[in-house]
Amino acid sequence: MKKNHLLAKWLNDDLSEEELAAFQASPDFEKYQKIKNYTAHLTLDDLDENALLANILKQKKETPKVIPLYKTWFFRAAAIFVLALGVMFVFKMLMPQTQTADFGEKTTFSLPDNSEVVLNSGSEIHYKKWNWGHNRHLELKGEAYFKVAKGKRFEVETRLGKVTVLGTQFNVKTRKNRFDIVCYEGRVKVNYQDKQILLTHGQGVSFENGNQIEMNTDSSKPEWINSQISFYKENIRTILDEVERQYNISIELNVKDTTALFTGKLPAENLDTALQIISTTYHLEVQKVSKNKIIIGEK
Repeated sequence: MKKNHLLAKWLNDDLSEEELAAFQASPDFEKYQKIKNYTAHLTLDDLDENALLANILKQKKETPKVIPLYKTWFFRAAAIFVLALGVMFVFKMLMPQTQTADFGEKTTFSLPDNSEVVLNSGSEIHYKKWNWGHNRHLELKGEAYFKVAKGKRFEVETRLGKVTVLGTQFNVKTRKNRFDIVCYEGRVKVNYQDKQILLTHGQGVSFENGNQIEMNTDSSKPEWINSQISFYKENIRTILDEVERQYNISIELNVKDTTALFTGKLPAENLDTALQIISTTYHLEVQKVSKNKIIIGEK
């Protein structure tokens, strides 16, 4: 403590001659002298205590933001919800879309480019919404009428062949081994096995078991759109299959010869009249077993 007292007096030049002599004789004096010499040139501006205090008081202390726990969970839940919506949207766009028409029904819908499609009874379509504008491709089982919006190539794929258009109106039908295509507007390119055919307005073509059948039409739309079933050189079993689809019934056929071909129309909203035309044309007898069960046999 005494040593520190002497050091303080020495720095303030308050030592007596005797005290100074004793302090200079101490072993640490040389070290203290060097420190004093090095710091002698340093200066310190006068401290304005009042200004410093005023400046401190002016500064507003920042209060740390505290987010309640319930808000934290809310934000997390909202983020998860938005992410889930995004995943669902992408999933929906990438997954194939399916449109169906059950027996006895017709289904009308629009594709992503506003192309219109009417599905006939017992038919279905598969397509993807994703990138539809650049890849207008769908798969058809059964029969459908298309009114295609103009744009890039439009393809209808069936198990028997493919139909390609740019912007037109046409009908495609696949039943068992028969493939029918009719063009009502524009142009249609048909691919069947190793054949490629170009159809224009009013032209149609059918393929059955590898055989090609040419046909023409003066209608502006398929007859089935207006509740009529149209046939062109088709046998009785094919005709009855279509009647079953349109009326959602079951028909049992008991005849030996089914090779006779029929060309004509049947009503799609009057079963009795349709059955009468069939029985008269083929000289057959119709028996109604129940509301949805019919047996047709030879007289």
